[in-house]
Amino acid sequence: MFAIPFPPLSPELFSIEIGSFSFALRWYALAYLIGLAAGWWLIWKAMARPALWPADTPPLRPEQVEGLLTAVVLGVILGGRLGYVFFYQPDVYAGDPLAALRIWEGGMSFHGGLAGVAIAGWIFCRRTGAPPLQIADAMSMVIGIGLLLGRLANFVNAELWGRPSDAPWAVIFPGLAAQDCEGPVGITEYLGATVCARHPSQLYEALLEGLLMGSLLLWLAWRRGWLKRPGALTGLFFLLYGASRFFVEFFRQPDAQFTGPDNPIGFALALSPEVGLTMGQILTIPMLLLGLFFLLRARRRVA
Repeated sequence: MFAIPFPPLSPELFSIEIGSFSFALRWYALAYLIGLAAGWWLIWKAMARPALWPADTPPLRPEQVEGLLTAVVLGVILGGRLGYVFFYQPDVYAGDPLAALRIWEGGMSFHGGLAGVAIAGWIFCRRTGAPPLQIADAMSMVIGIGLLLGRLANFVNAELWGRPSDAPWAVIFPGLAAQDCEGPVGITEYLGATVCARHPSQLYEALLEGLLMGSLLLWLAWRRGWLKRPGALTGLFFLLYGASRFFVEFFRQPDAQFTGPDNPIGFALALSPEVGLTMGQILTIPMLLLGLFFLLRARRRVA
């Protein structure tokens, strides 16, 4: 079986050590920084173009976008971490609640981060008097950039890899990913050793949730006037992300904490050892329903 060896990539872009002081810039942190900066810049540009908005009136002054960015950063960090704690490892952190504060150890949930951003954005709108749906549309317009960069960083970190695969583009990830291959699917020989090849599901997500969805949302916002229909862009984001994530979860390795003798794949809701739903799919279902709700609501208001 042909498989692609993982390229010689380091999770760290560079590191500095001076005496007892050490600092490392990781690709994942850089993805966050670039994604937030690019999102801030595009929203700032959109607020400076009144013709994009209903009644040619932007929901914010350009100088107010910085405050929105601050709210988004807090929502992403707090929501992402708390979402991971509650959705994926509640039993672990129940025994050591302070461990939830150790963000540097890893563990972030996109769905938790999205909920955190929604709450932070709502508080921001309450304080500034901005219309919530239009602010949600502005954030939905740029979220694909962060998803694209974040999933590429996941690939560089060799984390969140996919299920075993015999596809010719399957990747031999380092570490446990290459060792933990149950069954005949994905087993291949590499450098004289028997290893496991897997779907590069991070790249599937980068393509679907990041590049394709992000490009479409930006095009609709800037070229097709969708920002003039409050809630439409938000609804389409929920629908497209939900569908993309639900689909990719069939190729992504479920979280190890759900695995067991009767649940070898790791379904959060197992109907049988081979059939069930992952936690990512379960959390995505409300997004699909919200997407339909916002799209229908925006269509009725236009009609």
